[in-house]
Amino acid sequence: MATQLDYYEILEVTRTASAEEIKKSYRRMAMQFHPDRNPGDDAAEAKFKEINQAYDVLKDEQKRAAYDRFGHAAFEGGGAGPGGFDFNGFGGGGLGDIFEQMFGDMMGRRGGQARSGNDIQTHVEITLEEAFAGVEKDVRVITRVACDSCHGTGSNSGAAGVETCPSCHGAGKVRAQQGFFVVERACPTCHGAGRVVKDPCKACRGEGTVEQERTIKVQIPAGVEDGTRIRLTGEGEAGGNGVPSGDLYVHVSVSEHSIFQRDGANVYCRVPLRMAQAALGTEIEVPVIDGSRTIVKIPAGTQTGAHFRLRGKGFSVLRSSARGDMYIQVTVETPQVLTKRQRELLEEFEKEAGEDIKHSPEHTGFFRRVRDFFEGSE
Repeated sequence: MATQLDYYEILEVTRTASAEEIKKSYRRMAMQFHPDRNPGDDAAEAKFKEINQAYDVLKDEQKRAAYDRFGHAAFEGGGAGPGGFDFNGFGGGGLGDIFEQMFGDMMGRRGGQARSGNDIQTHVEITLEEAFAGVEKDVRVITRVACDSCHGTGSNSGAAGVETCPSCHGAGKVRAQQGFFVVERACPTCHGAGRVVKDPCKACRGEGTVEQERTIKVQIPAGVEDGTRIRLTGEGEAGGNGVPSGDLYVHVSVSEHSIFQRDGANVYCRVPLRMAQAALGTEIEVPVIDGSRTIVKIPAGTQTGAHFRLRGKGFSVLRSSARGDMYIQVTVETPQVLTKRQRELLEEFEKEAGEDIKHSPEHTGFFRRVRDFFEGSE
C-alpha cells in the first residue's frame, strides 16, 4: 500500500496553523501548480490534485478534527472512520445529523441521505479591471465524468444491470451496535449507493465514471473581491450509477494593480504634483478604473496627503445597487535637479517667504516652544 502524505505537509503548514494560514498557503500553492500555469507538466498536475485534496479536509473544522485524531483512516471506506463512524456524514450537518443517524427510526425518518459526486475546487486569477467589470473565464479541471460506454450506469447492460442492494435494501446504510447506541453507517456492500452493479462496464470498472479534463466557463460578477469563492452547482465530479454530480468551487484571486489600490468598494489612486502646481493650484487629468479619464481641480496650497473624492467611480457592491467611490491622493514632489534659473527663483521665493513667516504668530510661537524645550533639557 502506498504511503499517503500528511495533509499539513502537502500544504506546507504546521499542525497548529490557523484556518486563515491554511487558506493563504492553499491559494499560494494552487496558483503555483495550477495546470494552466504548467501545461504538459504531469508532476504539477498531480501536486495540484494533492493540494486540493488536503485543503478539502483541513478547511472543514470537523473533518480536520477527525483527521488530527485518526489520520487518513478517518476517510477510508467511503468516509467511515475507526469504529464505523461516518465522518463525512457528521461533517455536513453537525449535531443534528449525528442524532439523525443514531435515532433515525425513533424520530420517524428512514433510509439514507441523498448522495452526490465529490465536490472539487480550482483557482482563477483575474486583473483589477476584470474584477471591476466582471468577466467570463475558462478554467480547466481534472475530474470524474459520466462514462460514455455505460452512460454512467456502471453496467454493460445499462440501467437494467443495476439492482437494489440486497444488504441495505436500497437505503445505503446499515445499523451497527455501538455500546448502548445503535448507529448507522454506509453499507459495506454498496458503499452507500443503495444499488449494486451486475455485469460491470469494462471502461469504468463498474464505477460509472472516468477521469477526464474539462474546460468550464465561469461567470465572475462585477465587484468580486479577492478571496471570493464561486460555487457552480453540478459541475463537480459525476456520482456514477445515476447519482447526481457534485459542485465545483472556484477560488478567485485579484492581482495587484500598478496604479489603483482597492479597499472594499472604494478605489484609490496616488497622483504626483509638482511643487508649483500644489502651491498655485491646477487642473489634472487622472485615469479611472473603468478605463475613462476625468479632470480633477486642485486648489492652491494643496498639501501632500490631500484626498479628492469622485463619487460613484468605485466598484459595484455584490447583490446591491450601491457603488463605491474613487479617491485621488496627492503627493507633492520636491525637485531633485534644478537649473541655475530655477535655483535663483526658489532662493528669491524663500527669502521673501522667510520674511513674511518670521513675523507670523504661528512662526513666533513655534520657535518659542523650541527654545523652551531646549532650555528645559539643560
